[in-house]
Amino acid sequence: MTLIHVFPGQGSHRPGIGRELFPKFPHLVRQADSVLGRSITDLCLNASAQELTDTRNTQTAMYVVNALSYLDTVRETGQVPDVVAGHSLGEYVALFAAGTFDFLTGLEIVVRRGELMAKAPEGGMAAVMGLAVDRIREILTERAPAIDVANLNAPEQTVVSGPRDEIAKLRDVFGDEAKGVVPLNVGGAFHSRYMADAANEFDTFLAQYRLASPRIEVISNVTARSYGTDHPADLLTRQIASPVRWTESVAYLLDRPEPEFREIGPGQVLTGLVAQVKAHRRALSPTA
Repeated sequence: MTLIHVFPGQGSHRPGIGRELFPKFPHLVRQADSVLGRSITDLCLNASAQELTDTRNTQTAMYVVNALSYLDTVRETGQVPDVVAGHSLGEYVALFAAGTFDFLTGLEIVVRRGELMAKAPEGGMAAVMGLAVDRIREILTERAPAIDVANLNAPEQTVVSGPRDEIAKLRDVFGDEAKGVVPLNVGGAFHSRYMADAANEFDTFLAQYRLASPRIEVISNVTARSYGTDHPADLLTRQIASPVRWTESVAYLLDRPEPEFREIGPGQVLTGLVAQVKAHRRALSPTA
């Protein structure tokens, strides 16, 4: 068996996350409070849905809760994963799990990432359902060139990213070709060209850190392959303005011996996406 831990990103946030975890890790909660200058417990448990949607708050909350969820899972099960992967912000928790940085350093990096991404031009994201990504790209090129493909989540679920006014027109842009176009509750046009300035500033910021090579295999959103032994900062910088290649990452992991995926953190979004990738593979190769 290959044990694979996957960590969700911003789409899994909701008020109340981490409620059962904070009492178990008081020392790490205090560390988080010292970095943030406010109570992480108060942010996660008492902030409004609107406040938690601010990407500066979302990224902070999801990093802390996912990291504590990982530590709690390992403590309870006694099992360390063979491979880890995270969706967008979740990749930082994967790198924490792999020993690339400690909890506090990871939080410092995530805080700055959220600040820089929040400074980017106002934008939004939407999930396009029931349409292959190649056709989505064709339609965007022809009818909505200001919109980028951002997250390749599953064979028929692709998230696109761009200016809010352009995102609002996408139902008409795709018409009957898509089964649905669902705006997402996020704070910006993430993983698109509109994050280029944030990525450049983030690259300069990361230069002050010495990030270790992962001790557990980590799959990169940018390449859909392992980090290897190269310095992780380059991939983390590129990730901000590059598409999240989740479908390819899952397909790559499904070729491992007896892969067992466990979603660590709030919700079951990634579990559903993994199931969709598996079903697509079975449909293409029913005897596999």
